[in-house]
Amino acid sequence: MTKAVLYIRVSTDKQAQHGISLEAQEAKGKAYANLYDLEIVATCIDAGESAKSLNRPALQDALGHLESGDAEALLVVKLDRLTRSVKDLSVLIDDYFASRFSLLSVSENIDTRTAAGRLVLNILASVSAWEREAVSERTKAAMAHKATKGEPVGRAPYGFQYKSGRLVKIQSEQKVIMQMVALRKGGATFTAIGQAVGKSKQTTSAIVRRAMLYGWVVPYPLGAVIDIAAVGLHRG
Repeated sequence: MTKAVLYIRVSTDKQAQHGISLEAQEAKGKAYANLYDLEIVATCIDAGESAKSLNRPALQDALGHLESGDAEALLVVKLDRLTRSVKDLSVLIDDYFASRFSLLSVSENIDTRTAAGRLVLNILASVSAWEREAVSERTKAAMAHKATKGEPVGRAPYGFQYKSGRLVKIQSEQKVIMQMVALRKGGATFTAIGQAVGKSKQTTSAIVRRAMLYGWVVPYPLGAVIDIAAVGLHRG
């Protein structure tokens, strides 16, 4: 029989109303333990604690039971009761569940005592990371699309300003962008371009890539002679 510590958590009253109350989690955890031959040696409860950090009293207590040898496994009703952070989950896997201790989750049917359970846990971690990156990419794409339509999406990018809620070009800055793009097409590095127009390499790279990606400027023809000294005012 495997000795396990049951960890349960709720962060708000609203969660308790949607079937994940402390009592419901404890009942599900004990039922799972009876079914899979686990001995629950301790139940650690975090009430009103967010999963944004691993620095939670009861969670640290639960991990302490593992470290002390009181338990061999950590049992949760659902993985998000343990953490909602992909980074924190990776830390827990590396520090505790990769080889030293077992992690069991009722809802996801994870049991890292088995090879299949370890595989499922790693897949879930990878999927979570992919989902977060995909959301970020969709958000950036949506903001870029709004910008090309002249809709406000926060601070106006270099070369533009907001007027009456619409994104309009600043001609002097557009001239700088066109010359930056032309220099880039001519083979100049971002460092060299930045030095020529008085901007950092990072800022230069962002401006040029954005301009070339979304077609916000019409580049000079290849081979055109660029007079950097004639560049107007710079912003940002």
